[in-house]
Amino acid sequence: MALAWCGACRPCSGVSPTQPPGPDSVVADAAITVDAPLSTTPLSTDASSTTTLGPGFPTTGPWASFYGEAEKMGDLSKVAETFRVLDVDADPQDDGEGNFTDAELAVLRGGGKNKVLSYLNLGSCETFRTYWSKAPSPLKPCKQLKQLGGYEGYPDEIWMDLGDPDYQALMVEHVAARIAARKVDGFYLDNLELVEHTARDKNGPCSASCRQGGLDLVRKLRERYPDLLLVMQNATSDVTRTGTTGGKPFPSMLDGIAHEEVFAPEPDGTAEKELLAWQAMGLKSGSGRPFWIAALDYVGSCKNKDKADQAFTKSQSRGFSHYASDASSGQKTICYWRR
Repeated sequence: MALAWCGACRPCSGVSPTQPPGPDSVVADAAITVDAPLSTTPLSTDASSTTTLGPGFPTTGPWASFYGEAEKMGDLSKVAETFRVLDVDADPQDDGEGNFTDAELAVLRGGGKNKVLSYLNLGSCETFRTYWSKAPSPLKPCKQLKQLGGYEGYPDEIWMDLGDPDYQALMVEHVAARIAARKVDGFYLDNLELVEHTARDKNGPCSASCRQGGLDLVRKLRERYPDLLLVMQNATSDVTRTGTTGGKPFPSMLDGIAHEEVFAPEPDGTAEKELLAWQAMGLKSGSGRPFWIAALDYVGSCKNKDKADQAFTKSQSRGFSHYASDASSGQKTICYWRR
């Protein structure tokens, strides 16, 4: 199925929900009358202070993000030879394969030398995904679960209540499970910036139980898939960096983080500082592999080498793994930047 990607690495299709949730669908947490903070634990910047629970990345790059079909990627063998880390959409959808067949994913993995992550939207549910309208019993599909209203600017996405046990079960036991069965190496988690919202936000209001639920959902993924890599895109503020889940530091659940638009099209000083704050924590896997920190910038076209070079230079000077794509609404082409 061809996907149109629009903004912040989020796929969109021309399909609209049968009955888009309106203001009445926003879930209120009756037990919470104030916007309570998440559970946090002060984290030392000592390099030995926090050991992550995942396997860790054996190599940090080069990497690339691509959200089209295999045929639009071009020569898969060339991609596999060029990049050590790849972020693709491996959701099988109804046809059991989706954008890539199992054989094509195997090519990208390059005999194990590469790590292939699959996009996994946790914060919102996309109405073109099959699990929007159906799920294996006793699980419930997204349209039957607690929602927080439409995602402003993205008509095919609905914010979900991350604290809803039924939604957590759907994502862990069905959505993640069917992607993991594709033999990918991990998940690239999107839209968790919802945990940075408050109950007063108009675009995705998220109560304290919703915010904590987001951290707990990632922990449940880690517990269910201990050998898979977990990378969180965006959501890199203190809310996640100092948060805890199940009595453990939230960062220990992850193998890496990535942030969009750090240096291009325009520099984002806040995003850069947040990545540097994570870097200062000195996180490592149990086997000593360093925590993966990446920047994903957009330079308009794979021909815009000067802009890409500027972003690469800034990113690499900070020690980040870097990739530049055409546009957040694109990412259906592979840019082979010569460094």
